Amino acid sequence: MRPMNPEEIRSFLLEGTRTGKLAWVAGNGQPHVAPVWFTLDGDDVVFNTHVDTGKSKAMEREGRACLVVDDQAPPYSFVKVDGTISFEADLDRVRAVATEIGGRYMGEDRAIEFGERNGVPGERIVRLTPTKITALADVSD
Repeated sequence: MRPMNPEEIRSFLLEGTRTGKLAWVAGNGQPHVAPVWFTLDGDDVVFNTHVDTGKSKAMEREGRACLVVDDQAPPYSFVKVDGTISFEADLDRVRAVATEIGGRYMGEDRAIEFGERNGVPGERIVRLTPTKITALADVSD
């Protein structure tokens, strides 16, 4: 097991179609986790969600969240991002991020389709700005 350097972290997070497991605390104090499609904007993790979702409301209230991305094959690796949350609602920007994410997860031939589907009023960009990153490679070695 060894810590990843910043370049390895970025490559790991952007490799393939690994989903992020986003964790937040609900209004009733219960922990929640859900898979999200994401990309990076600089060092920030960005993804889309609707303003009316429970996770969106919780992140707005708490101002923080945690995202874990893992490699489920030996020798196993993971990146955990703890950070603060901010939102962007500019529809052109929301659509651009949704298109980029759609291309990553569904293929470039469907990027615009997913950008149009997820870049609509009420959707917004969630920006997770890291305050702490834990990243370990080759966990089982």
